[in-house]
Amino acid sequence: MVAISEFQAAIESDPLIEYQIQANLNLYDSPALTGLATQAVAGRQLRLDAATLGEQQQVAGQAVRVRLCEDDYPGWLPLEDVDLIEVAESSYQVIALSEGMIRDRLPQVLAFAHRAMAQPNHYLWGGTVGPNYDCSGLVQTAFAATGIWIPRDAYQQEEFVQPIALAEAQPGDLVFFGTPEKATHVGLHLGEGYYIHSSGKDQGRNGIAIDRLAESGDRVTQAYLQQLRGAGRVVSCYLACN
Repeated sequence: MVAISEFQAAIESDPLIEYQIQANLNLYDSPALTGLATQAVAGRQLRLDAATLGEQQQVAGQAVRVRLCEDDYPGWLPLEDVDLIEVAESSYQVIALSEGMIRDRLPQVLAFAHRAMAQPNHYLWGGTVGPNYDCSGLVQTAFAATGIWIPRDAYQQEEFVQPIALAEAQPGDLVFFGTPEKATHVGLHLGEGYYIHSSGKDQGRNGIAIDRLAESGDRVTQAYLQQLRGAGRVVSCYLACN
């Protein structure tokens, strides 16, 4: 475990040092620590956000800005939680998988999503560690559970995947929804027009459920169908680097 004083000293002496997370962590979207940005499961690694090195906002009040090594996602770590991280024994190693290896693991990705749905859950903005997820958190975690890293947010995932025609979508492909300008929601295609996703309370199911891309259906089905943007296929790993 790392004491706050030790962590602050390490920032000054070696700001690029990596830490391994020892227990599930919440990372926030501002130093005020009021809004969840994402979560990080035990075993992941993080480092100080290099983009803020030398800036006053590097450490603000009771939080420090960090980035998760595997997907480069930023967030504010409460200083009171630095006792839940330890200096990593080695730097995060980027592991590249071929398209064929990824395709072979897709049944495991889908199995993870189905198991997550079988547990009591609700939609959680920023949720990635379960049982409560947001849409892209569920998708990212399902892939990560099989060793496939993809970006964190829906719009980042859409930019990362290989675009495909919706008619060509296969189980394990991603289906995107949102505005004409940006993807704001994502699900995992299951085949025959069905997809599994974690959707919010106002417009969705308030948790993980299966819906269908069809003209007929309830208000949730219709709401997402009207926001459909397209589909994409994961053909490579996201190669985040130190």
